[in-house]
Amino acid sequence: MKNINKNILILIAGGTGAGKTTVTNEILDELHENVTVINQDDYYKSYDELPIEERKKINFDHPDAIDMNLLLLHLKRLLKGQSVPMPRYDFIKHKRKTVKEVVRPSKVIILEGIMALEDEKIRELASIKIFVESDDDVRFIRRLVRDVNERGRSVDDVIDQYLSTVKPMYHIFVKPTKRYADIIIPNDNSHSIAVDIIIAKIKNILRDLDED
Repeated sequence: MKNINKNILILIAGGTGAGKTTVTNEILDELHENVTVINQDDYYKSYDELPIEERKKINFDHPDAIDMNLLLLHLKRLLKGQSVPMPRYDFIKHKRKTVKEVVRPSKVIILEGIMALEDEKIRELASIKIFVESDDDVRFIRRLVRDVNERGRSVDDVIDQYLSTVKPMYHIFVKPTKRYADIIIPNDNSHSIAVDIIIAKIKNILRDLDED
């Protein structure tokens, strides 16, 4: 049956600080193709009606915090070669920014996020599903450094959130999704072999897509 999509989707999941962005960048460096990268974090629900102190209490590590319906709609459009008005999330104000970004599709679309493998309908769109895993302590340290330096949060705030929601939600919702992955990458080691395999697979899929 002829493929109705013009582009392909790659999902890269894993816990916070596991190294998803590192793997994504390594794929970009080796692929030498135009790639559209979508960060699932930008699809957090906004909760504009709540004051900021209430928004801070939301469990952002639960699948319900992500607008999966909008994300699914946008991915379908990108796969068909259509541009989308992608939301941008403000991690300091804990809500979406008022200005959206028009994202144009490429032959290869990467969705990166802790819940990238959680939704069955999104998984069904994907050509390659990847799970990046790393030691819990390493992931926590990476998150702590990122949230303090890039998102203006206090050390105590990051620690409290990690212990109350991030860590337990990882083991309940994120880690179990690695069973859906085609490739599991341990981020404590070199990624070169895994990335080489992924690049070769992407090129094969693109070749088949061009022949349809």
